[in-house]
This record gives sequence, structure tokens and C-alpha cells, in this order.
Amino acid sequence: MAGKEDRAALIAYAKARVAGSAGVSDEAARSYAAALALSPRNEVLATQAFAQALEAGNRVLAVNAARALEAAGQSSTDSQLVLLGEAFSTKNWKRASAYIGSIEMNQGLSFLGPVLRAWMAVGSKRGDPLASLAAAPNPLTQSYAAEHRPLLLLATRRKSGAEELLKLAGGENLRDQRLRIAGAATLARKGDRKTALRLLDGNAPALLRAREIVEARGGLPGDVSTPSAGVAELLIRLAGDLQRQGGTEIGLRFARIATFLAPENSETWLVTSDILTAAKQNDAALIALSQVPASDPFADTASSARIGLLASTGRSEKALAEAKAAAEARPSVTAYSALGDIYGDLDRHQEAAEAYGRALTLLKEDPDAQPEWTLHLLRGGSLEQAERWPEAKAALEAAYKLAPTQAVVLNYLGYAQLERRENIDAAMKLIAEAAKLQPDSAEITDSLGWAHFLTGDTAKAIELLERAAQGAAADPEINEHLGDAYFKVGRRYEARYAWKAALLYAEAKDAPRLQAKIDAGWTPELASR
Repeated sequence: MAGKEDRAALIAYAKARVAGSAGVSDEAARSYAAALALSPRNEVLATQAFAQALEAGNRVLAVNAARALEAAGQSSTDSQLVLLGEAFSTKNWKRASAYIGSIEMNQGLSFLGPVLRAWMAVGSKRGDPLASLAAAPNPLTQSYAAEHRPLLLLATRRKSGAEELLKLAGGENLRDQRLRIAGAATLARKGDRKTALRLLDGNAPALLRAREIVEARGGLPGDVSTPSAGVAELLIRLAGDLQRQGGTEIGLRFARIATFLAPENSETWLVTSDILTAAKQNDAALIALSQVPASDPFADTASSARIGLLASTGRSEKALAEAKAAAEARPSVTAYSALGDIYGDLDRHQEAAEAYGRALTLLKEDPDAQPEWTLHLLRGGSLEQAERWPEAKAALEAAYKLAPTQAVVLNYLGYAQLERRENIDAAMKLIAEAAKLQPDSAEITDSLGWAHFLTGDTAKAIELLERAAQGAAADPEINEHLGDAYFKVGRRYEARYAWKAALLYAEAKDAPRLQAKIDAGWTPELASR
């Protein structure tokens, strides 16, 4: 029988290795789980199973593998953190203290000890949770402890935590929002909705959604008042910090453990997704984002991230479907602006213009959501590409009226008129002003060079277009403009070289025109736009 079990374990192990090599994390985790169940004392197998569990986000396998490593005397800091969470959930404070002691022995992570012990004190109700923080001289510990002190105060029913939290996290970046929502969730659960609402003051979508939930007397997710939730909050901050410093692999391990400890904390999934995206594990990143429920204050953040990731990885139709569903479910400036972006990626410019128009309408109700000029610019650009020039020009002029010193607006409005050989002198003035504002922009330098070409100053045009090409050597439009200018002054060889460079990266619709110029030279009919 033992022989059969060994053979079965070996087969499962082989399947796990193959699946892992192929990047099929879930299948690898399942096979490792089967192999570990058949051979629980195999240290090598337990080590690999644990690593795969963290990569795939499989909590059950992670716990089983961590226990196997512990039995073999081969525990790591990661496995001890997983088992610390289990000790917290079973209220085994003696084992929890032992795990924290082992983690404190790790020189690189010893700074976590005071915060871990503070949250254990909350759960065990033994001692003052703040005492271990106050006794920690390590500056690194203090930087993390600063976030946990107000959460610990609120968890132990001391309202002064709300004031400290407002001082610490008064902004509206994602981390500040998360901490304030966590504090508000604790207060709301304890019945203090008035103070909870004070913490949620602000115009960020997540804060607005959280306020709606509290005002409706619903359950606000993200409460941090238990040891597991507190440690998850600590680890997800650490994971994000490590990822920003280039520690993607180790950051992912801590992020996965945070999701095991507090899967209801949406920040754990958002950060995990960011790390997976950085590691080009896009499918796993999408799965992580799908763990944030529609009822969560950060649901719109997760939805936007999913849509952006789908679009950036070539799944535009799926991105469009999700963007439309998000906009219809919770109409907002952000949702319809994102929908317009997706339509634009699909070259459905009329629909993009309509989406940006809807965003402009919603902006009247939420004027701080996005600068109005940006939506006029986006709508104008979409209308222009949809070949509805009079409406496009009106939208672009509306953007210019609101933002006369925005170089992107000046350049777009000026160049769009140049393309149509309309108001060339006025268009040139707009582009020249844009060039003053952003002299290092290759795109704007190209526009100014092309304006000089159209007004007959070919020498100045070549000077500017050469400079633009140096700044954006792969840009097909810049290279085509430069080729046209070269040809006009008789530099035929250089003209064909520039057109060939343009052809390398040109869109399909422009390729025949470029090839014709390469073959036969420039004619008015083949002029660049």
C-alpha cells in the first residue's frame, strides 16, 4: 500500500511541476495538494507546495504545507506568518506568541514584532496593546506603528483614535482612504455612526460610497479590530512598499498572506493585483480584482483596474463589456470617461464621443470628478476622428476657452485645422504657443514644423522636424512629415529613408500612401495630412 501511495504522490508531484512550469498556478496547487496529502512528511514537497500555494493564493494548501514544514523543523518566516493567522483564528495565544517570537528572530523582519504583539494583545485582552508600540525604538517600526496606533485605539473603544486617524490620513490617496474607511467601519460596527461619517468626509468615490453605506445603516466592510485584520493591514502595507522598491516576488508573498488573513479587506486584493500585474501575471491579477465585491467602497477602483488591464492586454471587447456594465450600474464621470477610452481603443469614435458627452453631463452633478476641459478635449478628438469636424471644432474650442494655457489643447486645436488647411495662420499661432509651453515635446515640435512647411518656410520646417524625429524616432507621422520636407528641397534619398522609417510603424490605412511615395516620389495627392 505504501508503495502505491508513493507512486501516486510521485505522479501528483510530477503533474504539479509540469503545471507550474506551464504557468498554470491553480492546477499546480491542486496537484501539490494531492501529493502533500499522500506524502505529508516530504520536506522538499512541502517547501515547493508552500511556494506554489502563495503564488496561486491557495490558503488551504498554504496552511497544510506550513504545518508540514513546521513538523519537519523547516519553518520559514512566511510559513510562520500563515500559522500565526491560524493561531489567531483559534485563539491559541501561546502558539501565536511563539510564532511572533520566531519572526522577531529574523533580523530583516524583526521590526514587525511590536505591531504583531499589539494586535495579539487586542485579541487576548492581555495588557495594553499600545505598550509594545511605545517601547519600540526602531524608526522603521515607528513608521508602520503610526498607522496602527489609531486603529488599535478604535479597536479598544478609545474614540481618540478617530482624531489621530484624521491627522494621520487626512488626504485622499488610496492608502489614506483605506485607513479612514477601516476606522469608520470599526466605529460604525460599534454604533458610533456620527464619528464614522466624520472620517469619511471627502469627494473620492470610495469615501462617497462608504458614506452611503453608513448613512443607510449597512455593514461597512474593511473593519480592522481583530488580530487577523490588523496583521493583514500591516502585511499589505509592507507588500506595497516592497513592490515599489522592486521586491515583487517577496511583496507578492506578503500580499497573499494578507488575503488569507483578511479576504474581506479589498486593499489586500488591489495591492495583490498590482504586484501580479507588475510580474506580468495578468490573468491572476484579474482574478484578484474579481474578489472585490460590488458592495465594497473600492468596487469602482477594482472595476476600473480590471477594465484597464483587459484593454492593455488586448482584450478590448471584454473590457468594453465590463466598462458598459460598470457605467450602467453606477453612472459616474469616471465610469463614462473610461467607457469612452475603450470605445476609442476600438476605433468606435462616435460612441466614444457620446460616452464623453455623458460624462460631461454627469460632471454638472460632480464638478470635482475631472477637469471639464479634459472631457471637451476627449470628446472633440473623438468627433474629429469620427469625421464630424464642425462639432469637433466646437468641442475643442470649448476646451481652449476653459484651458487656454494647456499645451495639449493648443496643439490639438491648431493641428486639426492644419490637417484641413483651415485658418493656417491662426492654427500656427496656437501651435507656437504650445511649443513655448512644452519646448521638449516631439509631438508639438512636429506640429510646429509642419505648420512652417505649409506656410512655405521649408528650411525652418526641416530644422524643427529633424528635432522632433530625434525625440520620437519611431513616430510614423513625424517621419512622413520630415520625408515630405526633404523631398521638397531635393533631398530625395533622405526623403525615401524617412518615409521607409514611417512605413515601419504606420497604420494599415497609411501604408499605401507611404509606399507610393517611396516608389514614385512626392505628389500633391500623396501629401501628408
